[in-house]
Amino acid sequence: MILRNADAVARTPPRGASRCHSGRMNRPRTAVATWAVVAVAFLVTALVAALALATREDGPADGPAALTGWYALCWVLFAGCVLALRYVPARRVVPLVLAGSLAVAATGLVAPPRTSTDSFRYAWDGRVQAAGVSPYDHAPADEALAALRDGWLFPRGADCAGPDLAPVGDGECTRINRPQVHTIYPPAAEGYFLAVHALSPPGVRHKALQVGGALLSVAVTAALLAVLRRRGDPRTAAYWAFCPAVPVEAVNNAHADVLGVLLAVTALAAVGRRRALGGALFGLAIAVKLLPAVLLPGALAGVRRVRDAAAVLLPTAAVVALLYLPYVLTSSTSVLGYLGGYAREEGYEDPSAGGRYALLRLALPDAWALPAVVLAMTAVAVHVLRHGNPERPWSGALLVTGAAFLLMTPGYSWYALLLVSLVALDGRWEWLAVAAAGAVTYAGAGTFGAATGTVAYGLAAAAVTAGALLRRRTVRPSERVPVSAGGGSR
Repeated sequence: MILRNADAVARTPPRGASRCHSGRMNRPRTAVATWAVVAVAFLVTALVAALALATREDGPADGPAALTGWYALCWVLFAGCVLALRYVPARRVVPLVLAGSLAVAATGLVAPPRTSTDSFRYAWDGRVQAAGVSPYDHAPADEALAALRDGWLFPRGADCAGPDLAPVGDGECTRINRPQVHTIYPPAAEGYFLAVHALSPPGVRHKALQVGGALLSVAVTAALLAVLRRRGDPRTAAYWAFCPAVPVEAVNNAHADVLGVLLAVTALAAVGRRRALGGALFGLAIAVKLLPAVLLPGALAGVRRVRDAAAVLLPTAAVVALLYLPYVLTSSTSVLGYLGGYAREEGYEDPSAGGRYALLRLALPDAWALPAVVLAMTAVAVHVLRHGNPERPWSGALLVTGAAFLLMTPGYSWYALLLVSLVALDGRWEWLAVAAAGAVTYAGAGTFGAATGTVAYGLAAAAVTAGALLRRRTVRPSERVPVSAGGGSR
């Protein structure tokens, strides 16, 4: 849908109208534009304050559940920001979005990670590699690496009384989750952990990874603005820049997913003009987190020749293989680590063991859920490949990714960072409901029960359906993007 703004007003007065009359007509519109800038600045300031209060170390948050109310407030303020931005003159959008992105990202730095301990594993894997050891060879609890332990990642004695600490024996515990299993992170993520460790001063602890997350999140904003400005209107970059999930998950919890998002956005921007470069960037993104692999059908939308598909897929596969190769050669165990165990633990293989496939399980037996997901995802991918818009690869990528989320109903909110970036590229804001559902599922399941994810993703599915129907009623057929249920934003 076309975003109307103050710069869309025609500059030439109607025939017969005086310049004075034209000036009187434009003054109210100028006032609207000015107040829109003020409104965005005020709402972003309020959002920054709410995010800072939600993540502060001495605040009311004692785990994900206590943050539910704060998250709700932040999402409401976020919605106000992007609505007010519609009336801001185009020449002021980029500086507003960039400044807001910096301020919003900075809120994630005000406290240690609040709702995830993954970054402690990142720090450990970086330290292990710096010592010349493959991160895939030993679990953190392995005594072979005892010389690398310190009082921060491995407290002792009375310090082990805190929450989220796992025992490792002999009065010692660790902040690292699942310390008895090997790492599962792909090689590009491991390279990032090593780089952060090598560039960090001694004693910086969690802050280095948080700063890295903040820099990467702002870099994603800049990349989105660059892509969207070339296509006309950069306003939807605010869907990423102001989204509460970004400072919480990419910065405060320092999830490496944000690096994969940056690489995926640049890959989608490049693949239409330079397939080999786009494919190589996809390989890097997949080697950070496997999730960006779902973007490939969108990247291949409209491709009819095997040669053109190979120009994308071969560089993708080659980059992944080349990045894994050094670890394969230097590791004595599998470089897949705990990946299979993680899939079983989260219920992706056995739905009865977790909250996955929540919407499908309302209508199907548990045993049918996984085959139904495979069948549905195949159908969506084929639809995108055959009918997708090659000029807008992110549109098909959003459909495939969003469908995967609704079908699999993941319980971790940071997975949705990729989805948020696709919404920013494509403009179909209704898919943000799926990202919000992930946050509600993660933060509220402990308080509101196992049905939280089912209700949250059910409401998200309803929002996506309603948004698609609304677009079909308001967007002319000639403006519709083939892969979307009702067209993308222009």
